[in-house]
Amino acid sequence: MTDFTVHTAEDAPQQSREILAGAQKQMGAIPGLLARLAASPQTLIGYNQLHQQFVNSSFDAEELTVVWQTINVEHECHYCVPAHTAIAHSMKVDPAVTEALRNNAPMPTQKLQALHDFTLSMVRKRGDVSEQEVEAFFAAGYGHQQILEVILGLSQKVISNYVNRVAKTPLDEMFQPYAWVV
Repeated sequence: MTDFTVHTAEDAPQQSREILAGAQKQMGAIPGLLARLAASPQTLIGYNQLHQQFVNSSFDAEELTVVWQTINVEHECHYCVPAHTAIAHSMKVDPAVTEALRNNAPMPTQKLQALHDFTLSMVRKRGDVSEQEVEAFFAAGYGHQQILEVILGLSQKVISNYVNRVAKTPLDEMFQPYAWVV
């Protein structure tokens, strides 16, 4: 397989440069995922927009982490599980939540467990969840808006998980402390 080009803010296609420069400024380095996504400005821009919209959803930091990591673990993404562990750490998410997600252990609260279970069903059943699963999700305090926002988060994660798989993105040094083995 041909190796994916690892772009910089200087050599990326013009439409990708601003996003890469912003990541460099914010994180001190360009994550390998973004460096590879830059080959398709439309995909990089789409991924970035999905990320921003999901972060601005009704979910709090722990709930965002539950959705992201549930999908990452289910997709066995060697890159995204450590990356989102680092992100959760920076967002001050309770380490009990991140460790439970990384290790397929029960969530620390019933509400987070319901979000995890619903997200996992959405992934495994490709959206064809049962009425009982929807009712359990609603009983935990979520609604139609959150169903749609789980789908939004899933859309973002499909891009990153699949790109990391096909590109065999190596884990960045900044995420090494959070390395994860399937």
